Amino acid sequence: MARDERRRDILDALLRVAGTRGLHAATMRAVATEAGVSVHLVQHYFQTKEQLLHSALAHLAQRMAERVKERLGGTDPGPRAMIEAILAEALPTDEQSRTFHLIYTSYMVLAVTDPALAAHPLLAAPNAMEGFITDRLKNMGVDSNAHLEAVALLAMSAGLGAAVLAGQRSADDAMTVMRHQLDRLQAR
Repeated sequence: MARDERRRDILDALLRVAGTRGLHAATMRAVATEAGVSVHLVQHYFQTKEQLLHSALAHLAQRMAERVKERLGGTDPGPRAMIEAILAEALPTDEQSRTFHLIYTSYMVLAVTDPALAAHPLLAAPNAMEGFITDRLKNMGVDSNAHLEAVALLAMSAGLGAAVLAGQRSADDAMTVMRHQLDRLQAR
């Protein structure tokens, strides 16, 4: 098995452990067991749990980007449809997006109390997403406060995602709210 493939398998094992038992349960031993490898091999690729967690976060962001591309079918459907696809993918509507939302939220909570995670560029992906959505909003004609609107859309998506995870809202209800907000922005 190639080195990159082995790393990916270990990272996927971490995501499975964290997605079912929580990020706190993703010990080196639990990840090794889930991946079907030795703890020594996990440590060969990731010397510390901190390094494993950082790598898993990057892997998680990459997987989400791949899912958004799949959702779009390799085409550029226009700025509004692009934003809607990103926001829809961030909702926990299936096992993979549920795992993404659960783990990413867990990382954010851990970063509040873990100086090593807090020092990691944890917010690089959300900041890049804000910029991407800001540009799409400008393409939709939202010139004034496009950045603030992007921040609001992403915050709303995170909150609605948490409500879906907790069973307060359905994914369809959450998408209805996000589409309403996009309709409002497009009508300006």
